[in-house]
Amino acid sequence: MPTLVTDPAPLEFEALLKRRRELGHDVADEVWDGVYHVNPAPAEGHAEIVQQLAELLGPLARAAGLIPRLSVFNLGEPSDYRVPDGALVRERGNRTYVPTAALILEVVSPNDQTWEKLGFYAAHHVQELVIVAPETRSVDWLGLSDGQYRPLAHSELIASDAAELAGRIDWPGPATSGC
Repeated sequence: MPTLVTDPAPLEFEALLKRRRELGHDVADEVWDGVYHVNPAPAEGHAEIVQQLAELLGPLARAAGLIPRLSVFNLGEPSDYRVPDGALVRERGNRTYVPTAALILEVVSPNDQTWEKLGFYAAHHVQELVIVAPETRSVDWLGLSDGQYRPLAHSELIASDAAELAGRIDWPGPATSGC
């Protein structure tokens, strides 16, 4: 259930955000055009899929001269950023906010907003998106063309495609697992 807290935020809400930061529970939180989105950490099955994707895509990325960053990070700037599940990037860095990536990886969780992020990723010149949906055991591989994402038959960046990747994932339990 989405909740909007208007400014000025009550002290209790500020205390909640501070406590989330102190406990490290804010790692998946995002800011969309200045609006703070509190996101829970994903379920266990989600993490299992991300780990598999790191193992599957890491060698392919390195073979293509890309750097796998298959862990959460901030794409954007302090007042407007998203936290994808991982990426393949063209250069190393140690920034808090990364301006772009060659490929973004998103694993869909129940009630998440993955599909609403496409315009943001396009504005940040992300060449390809890989969206993994555990509930349907499917993978969508999208490429940026004329400012819009369209399905790709095969990645233009690495030696893989949606069908091959979906076939190599050892999908966790039934859809009720809450990835």
